Order: sequence, then structure tokens, then C-alpha cells
Amino acid sequence: MGRRVGLAFAAMAVVALAGCAANTSGSGTDMAAVAPENAQVGGSPKQDSESQAQGKSGERAATSALPERQLVRSAAVDLRAPDATAALGEVKDLVVAEGGYSAQERSQPDRASVTLKVPGDRLDPVLAAIGRLDGVEVTRRELQTEDVTEQVVDVEARLANQRASVERVRGLLDRATSTSEITDIEAELTKRQSELESLQRRYETLKGQTAMSTLTIAISETGAPAAVPEEKNFLSALAGGWDALVGAFGWLLVVLGGVLPFAVVLGLPTFGYLWWRRRRRVVAPAPAPSSSTP
Repeated sequence: MGRRVGLAFAAMAVVALAGCAANTSGSGTDMAAVAPENAQVGGSPKQDSESQAQGKSGERAATSALPERQLVRSAAVDLRAPDATAALGEVKDLVVAEGGYSAQERSQPDRASVTLKVPGDRLDPVLAAIGRLDGVEVTRRELQTEDVTEQVVDVEARLANQRASVERVRGLLDRATSTSEITDIEAELTKRQSELESLQRRYETLKGQTAMSTLTIAISETGAPAAVPEEKNFLSALAGGWDALVGAFGWLLVVLGGVLPFAVVLGLPTFGYLWWRRRRRVVAPAPAPSSSTP
């Protein structure tokens, strides 16, 4: 009897242990199934942040890849000052201080003009400083801007292609074996190098125009007498006609003075020849009458 009871307790213990093991394995399986989901859900913010960071970096790269605007700027300013020469010197000093220089200059007693080259990014400060000069009045100001970005980008691309083309032709020249091949390839190489130099000069011209702006300054003195228009009437018209007649007569004398030496040199021999011909006809003897026999 006791033995049977012990076996029964042992069987119950085995069943209980088996049930615990089954529950444990089921819980582990469920946790293993849930773990990837949690990992996947937990990884989404990281991936989103990485995607956003990549998007921002891509936007920055695209923004930096855009070419900088290439602008050709020019300005013209008319000034009035008590002393045109002194004002001209002040303007030149302002431009030189900003890294520019004088390209062309012309001065008269009561007026002056100058063409200046100013760094493109310093043109606006120079114009503002000119307007603040003591005793100087700005009577006219014009500013023109031309966007040549597309031209610069196009020339840069053509330059790169032309350089690559020249290098390819040079490679062909190195591999040429016959004289005819060398001659033909050298002619083609010369042609492409000429095109490359032409593109290079155009590119340098564009870059020079964008780097240095043109500033034209015209200065007139405030005390310069203004031109008084002449009153038109009969007497002024008569005086104008008389002046025109005198001028025409003077030009006629100039023409006669220029022609007279040729008339003397050529006319005297001609007159002498004609006089000799006429004299010869007069002194020519008359023909003797013919005698007739009865």
C-alpha cells in the first residue's frame, strides 16, 4: 500500500515537471517571437533619423553644387563739385583704397572724367562713399548688371572637353608610326589647341569682367558758366550768312592757292606751244603761182 502511494506521488511530480517545462518553452518561444518585433519597432526612429540626416546632407550638397552667380556690373555717375580736379583726386583715392585702379582719365579747366576699375564686390560701397564726399553733388547715377553665369558654366564645360580632346589627340600622336599619320595628327592637334586657347581667352575675359566692375565718373564744377543760347533774329542770320560767304571765299582762295603751282608749271609750256603753232601758220610762205605756156 505504501509503495503504491509513493509511485502515485512520483507520477504526479513527473507530470507537474513536464507541465512547467512546457510553459517555460512556450514563454521562451513567445518572447523570441516578440523580440524581433520590438527590435524592429525600436529601430525605426534610428533609421528615420539617418534618413533625415542623409536628406539634409544631400540638400546641402545640391546647394553647394549650384554655381555662384557671375555678374558683370557697370555704373556711371555724374557729379558737381566746386573743384573738379580735387573731386577727381578724392574719387580716385576711394577706388584705390578698395583695390581698384584708374583705366582712363581726362581733365579740362572746369570739368574732368575718369574710367575706373573696381572689384565687383566693392562697387556698392564705393558708390555710397562717393555720395558722401563733402561738397560733391550726385546729379546722375546709373547701374547696370548682367548675369553671365550660364556663359561661364558653358565655357568651363567646353574647356574641360577641349582639354580632354587635346590629350586624346596627343595620345594618338604618340602611337603614330607613319609619316602621313604623324602629319595628319599634328594638323588636328594644332587645330584643337587653337580652339582651346580661344576658349581660354574667352573664359579669362568673362572672369575679368566679373571680377572688376567698370565705374565711369564725370565731374563738372558748380561755378562753371552755363552756355547762353544765342538769340536768333534778322541781324544774327545776316551775320551768319556773311560769315558763311567769307568762309566759302576763304576756301576758294585755298583751292586756288593749291592749284596755282600746277597751273604755272603745266600752263606755261602749253601756252608756249600753242603760240608757236599759231606763229608758224602766219609766217608760212604762200605757194608760188604756176606758169602756163601759150
